[in-house]
Amino acid sequence: MSETMESPDKEDAVSKKRTNVWEDLGSPRYIVAPMVDASELAWRLLSRRHGAQLCYTPMLHSSVFCRDPKYRREALASTSEDRPLIVQFCGSDPNILLEAARWAEPYCDAIDINIGCPQAIAKRGHYGAFLQDDWDLLKKIVSTLKNGLCIPVTCKLRVFSEINRTVQYACMLENAGASLLTIHGRTREQKGPLTGLASWKHIKAVRDTVKIPVIANGNIQCMQDVQRCIEEIQVQGVMSAEGNLYNPYIFESHYPACWEPALEYLELAEQYPVPASYIRGHLFKLFHHVLCLAENQEERENLATNSTLEAFKNVAYALRDRYLPYHEGHLIWQTGKTDYNLELPPWLCQPYVREPPQEYTQKIQDGLPRKREYRDEEGNEISRKRSKKLKRIARRPNRTTSIPKRSSDRCYACPNPLGFKCEYKLCRQCCRNKCYIENLDCAGHRNLTKTRRQMAKEFEAKRKEVENMT
Repeated sequence: MSETMESPDKEDAVSKKRTNVWEDLGSPRYIVAPMVDASELAWRLLSRRHGAQLCYTPMLHSSVFCRDPKYRREALASTSEDRPLIVQFCGSDPNILLEAARWAEPYCDAIDINIGCPQAIAKRGHYGAFLQDDWDLLKKIVSTLKNGLCIPVTCKLRVFSEINRTVQYACMLENAGASLLTIHGRTREQKGPLTGLASWKHIKAVRDTVKIPVIANGNIQCMQDVQRCIEEIQVQGVMSAEGNLYNPYIFESHYPACWEPALEYLELAEQYPVPASYIRGHLFKLFHHVLCLAENQEERENLATNSTLEAFKNVAYALRDRYLPYHEGHLIWQTGKTDYNLELPPWLCQPYVREPPQEYTQKIQDGLPRKREYRDEEGNEISRKRSKKLKRIARRPNRTTSIPKRSSDRCYACPNPLGFKCEYKLCRQCCRNKCYIENLDCAGHRNLTKTRRQMAKEFEAKRKEVENMT
């Protein structure tokens, strides 16, 4: 049989093999996105209890993962309930990515390469969405992992402005060895206040072209969005990020009272320890709409300034006690509005609707403040960095904060900075020379020249005394 007649069969075989990857993952339709400081084990287990069928770990830095055992242990924390699981890595070195993936391979069902992160740190590190300008490197990364692992390799990417270029990009990744593509329908410029809507047209164009499974990501705020996305684009699954964070019951099409998922999550966080900053971030999103009310200012402050599970639970209990009578219908909630169409009470978990980019741009043009203003307790304007420091101090009032800073004064004998505790106001080397010449000690530099010389003399005297006696 001719070579040209064999190639379609080979392509079909490869396509069938990669489609089986989706079946091996359990053919999931409802997927929780990889989210830095957010999709940790406790949150994944909460999401799985309420409809999520596949979860990703947070983005892991491949080089840190390879060199830091503690980072690996924390990142790979999992249970038998936490499957199927995809571990996501970022990086730009194929060999380091492969080494990291091999560490993670026994603990997951696939390895995902993050080529969608649009943040400034990704630009500085040359990874995430900033790899989309270097197709040759991406081919090498994907093919290296594909040939070096026994589990599938997947990619999570952002689109280009042009649909045709996005399709070519996806085909390149497929040909390089990717077994699955997750497509976030936004460009890397669509972030922060310029996020806007994701383009499902781009995702559909890719889905209609490639032969491997496609997951859609973007514009998912409720279960109706999930169903509409699957129907319109014909993707295998739909991924949720912000929608899941504001309502972890999203895949059950249920809007619970905010304290229900909060208390359930806190129980999981107690069983599977989570950094306080992660917990606080989750609770602020779950309580977002209700904490915006002036009557809950105290709870907002308690959540911001405390770091214990007990304190977090107390916030949830306080909100529950305040709004449970309204939730159960014993009291009537007055919104002050006459039109209740699609209006949910603030204590229910519900989507967070971003300000459209056009409104943000108009505010900038109108000269309104572009950035949030930060002020101290006396009302003085301060920097964001200073504001964060004051919050840390408020959360840990008993912790010593008056740590002396290293002096910027110069050594008396040379241009180097002097030692912070040096008795002679010298740098380490000059202090060592002074102690050697003048037979001195310096406790600040832990230099015991005089003491050791004295000990040596005493030892020598004892040795001679012993010799004379014999």
